[in-house]
Amino acid sequence: MAGLLLITHGSLGDDMLHAAKGILSGCPLPAEAIAVDADCDPDQLLETAGKLCDSLDDGTGVLILTDLYGSTPSNIANRLIETHNASVISGANLPMLLRVLNYPDMSLEALCDKAANGARDGIVVTTRKQAS
Repeated sequence: MAGLLLITHGSLGDDMLHAAKGILSGCPLPAEAIAVDADCDPDQLLETAGKLCDSLDDGTGVLILTDLYGSTPSNIANRLIETHNASVISGANLPMLLRVLNYPDMSLEALCDKAANGARDGIVVTTRKQAS
C-alpha cells in the first residue's frame, strides 16, 4: 500500500484530505500534507517532506500530489523523486484524491494512472441552454 503526500500552496492539501476523509468516512492510505507558504524555506520543507516520505513508505513507494506544476510545492516534490521511491502528479484536485483513496491496494504505477484519470474525469462542463 503506497503512502500519500500532498505538497500544496497554503492549507489546500490539508483541506482536500479533510474533505476526502469526510466523504469516505476515513482514509484508507497513510497520508500527510505539507503546507507551502509564500515565506517558506524550500530547503527546510524538502527535509521535512523527505522525512515524511520515509515514514509513509512501507516499501511500495509514495505518491506525491501537488497543486501547480513549476511552483515551489511542485519543485520540492520533484526533488524528492531523486532520493525516494516516489512519483509526483501535479494538478491535484478532489476527484483525483478520491480516486487515489478508493484504490489503496494498487501499485504506485497503477495508482498514478488512476489518479490522472480521476482528475480528468472529474472535470465536467455544464452550461445552461439559452431559450430560442
